[in-house]
Amino acid sequence: MNKLYIGNVSAEASEEDFEAIFDQWKIPHNSPVLVKNGYAFVDCPDEKAAMKAIDVLSGKVELHGKVLEVEHSVPKRQRSCKLQIRNIPPHMQWEVLDGMLAQYGAVESCEQVNTDTETAVVNVRYGAKDQARLALEKLNESMMENYALKVSFIPDETAAPEGPSAGGRRGYNARGTSRSGSPSLGARPKMQSDIPLRILVPTQFVGAIIGKEGATIRNITKQTHSKIDIHRKENAGAAEKPITIHSTPEGCSNACTTIMEIMQKEALDTKFTEEIPLKILAHNNFVGRLIGKEGRNLKKIEEDTGTKITISALQDLTMYNPERTITVKGTIEACARAEEELMKKIRESYESDMAAMNLQSNLIPGLNLNALGLFPSGSPGMGHSMSSIPPPGAHGGCPSFGGHPESETVHLFIPALAVGAIIGKQGQHIKQLSHFAGASIKIAPAEDVGAKPHRVVIIAGPPEAQFKAQCRIFGKLKEENFFGPKEEVKLEAHIKVPSFAAGRVIGKGGKTVNELQNLTCAEVVVPRDQTPDENDQVIVKISGHFFACQLAQRKIQEILAQVKRQQQPKPTSGAQPPQPRRK
Repeated sequence: MNKLYIGNVSAEASEEDFEAIFDQWKIPHNSPVLVKNGYAFVDCPDEKAAMKAIDVLSGKVELHGKVLEVEHSVPKRQRSCKLQIRNIPPHMQWEVLDGMLAQYGAVESCEQVNTDTETAVVNVRYGAKDQARLALEKLNESMMENYALKVSFIPDETAAPEGPSAGGRRGYNARGTSRSGSPSLGARPKMQSDIPLRILVPTQFVGAIIGKEGATIRNITKQTHSKIDIHRKENAGAAEKPITIHSTPEGCSNACTTIMEIMQKEALDTKFTEEIPLKILAHNNFVGRLIGKEGRNLKKIEEDTGTKITISALQDLTMYNPERTITVKGTIEACARAEEELMKKIRESYESDMAAMNLQSNLIPGLNLNALGLFPSGSPGMGHSMSSIPPPGAHGGCPSFGGHPESETVHLFIPALAVGAIIGKQGQHIKQLSHFAGASIKIAPAEDVGAKPHRVVIIAGPPEAQFKAQCRIFGKLKEENFFGPKEEVKLEAHIKVPSFAAGRVIGKGGKTVNELQNLTCAEVVVPRDQTPDENDQVIVKISGHFFACQLAQRKIQEILAQVKRQQQPKPTSGAQPPQPRRK
């Protein structure tokens, strides 16, 4: 990725001119510079030199009256899913950047490039070519905190999507590591992966893992550059204790392997004959994607690593313990390979969920996302985030006039073939989903739907309950492969609004509904010539991906709340009735 394209070159420019410029700015390069009509190519010896040329010259240096444009030279066949974004504001938070990038598609990796500039540079891989192209069109030259972003393709040697890399590549590091050390982008507080590795170990081996006066655990921590918490006081008297490992993905894997080796040696020394499997704890939100439809993802990991993998039952979960136990049996080497693959899938799911959440979290009115408990926290493990879920009735959604959030009803259209997956065996899934979300969830009878390929899920509950229930339904459809691997789940939702308020949703000349669509990326339609139902209500149709649908629903509820407030009679307490005027 060291060949550069130089654009906006004057017809008078020569090879010697470019040699002089590169020498003047002390930019290493390989001669000769290939000068064409209106453009030129130059090879740099390494990425650091190439980045310096882009930073120093592009848009800043003039040659024969023309300001040069310098970027990576990318053959057409390699203009695929990878972009480089430069000139990012130095104090921009990563969460804001993640949310901005996620607007244009699924971000598979985002890696910071080490440069000497004040502003930051990242390399981004999208899940599909059209997503990368859209991001390039929308973000290039767009202003952010008075900085004009510079976006260009970079060579995608595979020309096919691949998962985020665990380690760095030639001069730039994977998500997490270089970011926190960088002066730019409001450095993250932690250098490790956002998702820790959580494992269960037999209680009798905890002493050996800690070592005399803590020497063994200190040695593991030092060698693997990790922070390791052994939760000895949890589950007093239990046969197993959880261990949480905070590090880079590689550091977590190395620490895990070392712990398995210590346990095996201790088992030999104490003549412990039972098999010691690797047990990984994972938040239930990620397990469906880890398993895949009909268990395909899990089977592939088993085949690739030569292990046997089982996962604890859903029934073992509680609101305060949302973790499932993944048991891996095999040799230490095989278990270590399986751990890498399993955690890679879990981290990808987490990154995807967080990017989606960050995208709209500050835009959705009347919704307390922190109280949802949808995304695990990393402290001390992934098992405590659910305790932040408020009890029923404590949601902080759009208030009704009594001060409590009103229950809303949403009709969500799903593929008819997906009904079984949503209901689950003997109705277990829909019951658990209803309990988890705090919502009433029912499947409308087939005859109630005009469009036969679809069935309607009727969800009733306050805003947070709607968010959680719909989130899991969207996720379930993705997990069960009702949408393609690179296809975004898009569904249609219907909500009812009072007929007198429909005009406010549409706005004068369609202004409000157009603004809604532009803001939310959802399609919002109020069908014309509707006959109001027995409650004098009409339907608003909302179509789009999960966050688009959520934002549109919340914005429409906000409009309805405004209309209701305006219709409330003005308080007249203490006011005297008007007295007749004396003649």
